[in-house]
Amino acid sequence: MSQPFHEDGISFVCPEGWSLEREPTDDGWTVTMQSPGTAFAMVRMDRSMTPVEDVVAATLEALRADYPELDAANAIETIAGEMAVGHDVEFFSLDLSVTAWTRCFYGLAGTVLVLCQVSGADDEEYEPALRAICASMRSEE
Repeated sequence: MSQPFHEDGISFVCPEGWSLEREPTDDGWTVTMQSPGTAFAMVRMDRSMTPVEDVVAATLEALRADYPELDAANAIETIAGEMAVGHDVEFFSLDLSVTAWTRCFYGLAGTVLVLCQVSGADDEEYEPALRAICASMRSEE
């Protein structure tokens, strides 16, 4: 059965068969959803309202530190009814192609970062589930 998550005005649904872990942080929380394969999604709430542009830049910088050869393109889309900015990213890890995307927006309680990632070995099976997590996301009081 799918697992709904709701906190600080952000809600989404974790797919059936995926694990969901919530960890508190100094300024909010992080939820990680792991598929049975290589795909995962991470949602982070930053209650200190760090500017979206700073979060997006820091996230890309962290990915580049691990994968210096990555390709990244700017991206904008609507998530949770809000304009979300970020990057579409591709890189290689352990000889597998990896697709990832970051999106960041302002929620009612803070800045929300969404990071989704899947390797080429699992993309047909799990990329639709990652997209469904993003599509299920809501920002509400």
